[in-house]
Amino acid sequence: MYRIFVVFLVLILPITPVMADEPCQENGDCVVVGEWDISIAFGYGNKTNPITDYDDIPLYVIPSIAYYGESWFFDNFNFGYTLTEQESFTINLATSYSDERAFFYRWDPSNIFLPQSANVDAHTDLPTIGGFGIQDVSQPIVLNELESRNFTVYGGAELFWYGRFGVLKLAAAHDLLNVHNGQEVNVSWNYSLAISDWRFDFTLKSEWKSSEVIDYYYGVRASENAYWSEEYQPDSGWSSAVELTTRYSLSARWDLLIAARYTQLADEIIDSPIINEDYSSSYFVGAAYRF
Repeated sequence: MYRIFVVFLVLILPITPVMADEPCQENGDCVVVGEWDISIAFGYGNKTNPITDYDDIPLYVIPSIAYYGESWFFDNFNFGYTLTEQESFTINLATSYSDERAFFYRWDPSNIFLPQSANVDAHTDLPTIGGFGIQDVSQPIVLNELESRNFTVYGGAELFWYGRFGVLKLAAAHDLLNVHNGQEVNVSWNYSLAISDWRFDFTLKSEWKSSEVIDYYYGVRASENAYWSEEYQPDSGWSSAVELTTRYSLSARWDLLIAARYTQLADEIIDSPIINEDYSSSYFVGAAYRF
């Protein structure tokens, strides 16, 4: 029900076009075209890990590096090219990396850089019948050591629609490195509110992952458990997330930062024998310095 609500809200929200080329303000709202934007946040945070027997992921330092030219752009090691930029929308070709591998490897890029939705406005200047996973079972599932889940890069198209009530993003991407040959579709809505020295960014996101993506990262290899490698055969599924980032400006370069994210995993992911939670959450509290 929650995932359906998120998609419904994003798609029916009234959007009123606004100017996409408004000048940047000196409060970190956007990235100035032709200039590098580099910032780093120091503090403490935690990202819960739904993978069985895997530790939660601590967050201490979060960098952000971006450069936007007239057409080409670089954003936290993702690259893109703007096909068209109008007053009310922008269409890009862009790369991205999935956050699935982050649960398996501490130093995955998704555990280092801020969520991409936090930069959504940059270019304008989260064996039982009928289920497995966390379901109660009479006997515990015994798995051997999990094999490697490789990193991959996605490539595809994204649309940003700028409205009075926020920014709508639609994106579709395919695995470029043939790691699993899967696809992802992202639908999100971001709303920003500035009150004096405070800035609030609220995001609702719903993300579809193909069966190839879910099976590669959450499926069971024969070496891990022969029975479950045959029993668990996932379909595609939708995960949903809600994010809130709050910033308080101390000066032109320093901000206090509080960020939180909650992701409700897709039912197909929850059914995996290697999953022991139906969600993942994260938070970060600290200070950010913009160079």
